[in-house]
Amino acid sequence: MPQVIAMAGKGGTGKTTTTALLARYLLQKKMTPLLLVDADANANLNELLGVEVGLTLGAIRKELKGELPVGMTRDQFMELKIHQALIEESGFDLLVMGQPDGPGCYCAANQYLAMTMDRLADNYRYIIVDNEAGMEHLSRMNLRAIDYLFITSDPSARGILTARRIADISAPLGLTVRHQYLLVNRAPQPVPELLLEKINRAVAETGMTLGGIIPSSSELIHQELSGASCLDLGDDTEIIQTVTAIFDTIFADDRP
Repeated sequence: MPQVIAMAGKGGTGKTTTTALLARYLLQKKMTPLLLVDADANANLNELLGVEVGLTLGAIRKELKGELPVGMTRDQFMELKIHQALIEESGFDLLVMGQPDGPGCYCAANQYLAMTMDRLADNYRYIIVDNEAGMEHLSRMNLRAIDYLFITSDPSARGILTARRIADISAPLGLTVRHQYLLVNRAPQPVPELLLEKINRAVAETGMTLGGIIPSSSELIHQELSGASCLDLGDDTEIIQTVTAIFDTIFADDRP
């Protein structure tokens, strides 16, 4: 069975960038194959990975409203389309949820996605889901056992508070989380004492583990502004050395 990694955090905390950096790490360590799922309605993970998106789940849902090909059931059609939507790259595949289509979000398409995810899962070592803050997509994809939940925050009181709230919603969603980490992105250096106090309090009171504090990176800013892939960042860049040390600790028992 694959290990499921979920990313969560309010908008603007860098969870999609963290997803791309984690994908780079796992690829470099040959901890593959990976399935990356961009479950954020504002999908842009593909841009950080340097790949083009064709078909999304939102587009498939629209097709389901029309007539099906002769001799094909709705289940067969949905599975075919999701396989067509898979972007296949070296070491990883990417599936983009895309924009919902009207009230009810993904509606009936969710059950087909869940069934297809069950069939796809065994092909991968890790499934990484870049979520909106609420993590409802994990339930829709029938991914209720989460091996690693990374909750991202920016270096603000509101960001830490939101991270605490996200940490508390896994149980009501029926999710089982084995490891839950807080990652604080774009932190000033040195880290202000008041920020450290809020981080330590959040960790102590929620059961999260502090995964790491990641400083602001001019290398990442340049990479994103230039439209270059985060996968192409060199091993000697400061941000890669920082996140490699963090992920080495977190995945110490998984590495080859």
